[in-house]
Amino acid sequence: MDALASVVGYLLVDIVVVTAGRLVLAVLTLGRWRGEALDGQEARIHSAAGALSFVRDGQRVLTRNGLALLGLAALFAGFAVVVAW
Repeated sequence: MDALASVVGYLLVDIVVVTAGRLVLAVLTLGRWRGEALDGQEARIHSAAGALSFVRDGQRVLTRNGLALLGLAALFAGFAVVVAW
């Protein structure tokens, strides 16, 4: 039961972090860049192994790992602002 709770918690946190990254990306780039779909396989097909982003059809696409990194950075920055305030 603990393993199931751990997996569910991990998935929820992962979805929240990636979604936060997707929102930050949309705001900062004004739609010029986009994030890979949550269930997408674009990165496996069009990018190098371990890439955080790639260009497809002239548009920069952030992979799921890139979105997670951006989301974590945004969440930590927001937390730092709240703590400092």
